[in-house]
Amino acid sequence: MLTRTQDSEPIGNESVGEATYRRIRADIVLGVLLPDDRLRLDRLRARYGASVSTLRELLSRLAAEGLVVAEGQRGFAVAPVSARNLRELAALRLLLEQHALRLSFQNGDMDWEARVVAAHHKLVQAERRLQKGDLGESGSWKRYDREFHQALIAACGSDTLTQAYAPIYDKYLRYLMIAGIYRGQVADDEHRALLDCAMARDADQACAILRTHINDCVEFTLKEGAYDFD
Repeated sequence: MLTRTQDSEPIGNESVGEATYRRIRADIVLGVLLPDDRLRLDRLRARYGASVSTLRELLSRLAAEGLVVAEGQRGFAVAPVSARNLRELAALRLLLEQHALRLSFQNGDMDWEARVVAAHHKLVQAERRLQKGDLGESGSWKRYDREFHQALIAACGSDTLTQAYAPIYDKYLRYLMIAGIYRGQVADDEHRALLDCAMARDADQACAILRTHINDCVEFTLKEGAYDFD
């Protein structure tokens, strides 16, 4: 928990410190702040408008999450990336998401189905714009991709499981955003197949599709991505 600082006056229901934490975290996950970037406190203060003491606390918090590296007297840097780490994150994501899918398919009601359909609809619209060459939609596409996969497991009935899954997905997403990849129609077809499995409550087929979806995405990212992870 963050200690109270001069930046802890509330803005709405969120303190300045918490809002700054979310902004820095999002910039790391979305690849605005790149791997190994030095996080100089003076530059962060100018960019995010928080005090140096608050920034130190936030960067320590992000270091505990594995998104930032503390370098002793040298300060902080964005966590590095590697092909090995991407594969490890993908394996862990698959393990958690497959288990959550099975539970969600068992427990999901009509409201859950509606949420999944709505999330897929937004994802499809973003995918279509990307297919037309609107690369400015890449951020929205990944946000809707995240929303769709989270909707699929939303009925799993375990807060512990969903809380464990979310940071793993975000670390995995960081690789995709850094690489700037979009697999095209094949990924769209896999998302549609996952939707169909959800409506049919076919967990076995969904898990098989998800395994292909994640593993192929990893290999495509490492081979075709715009960033060298080795």
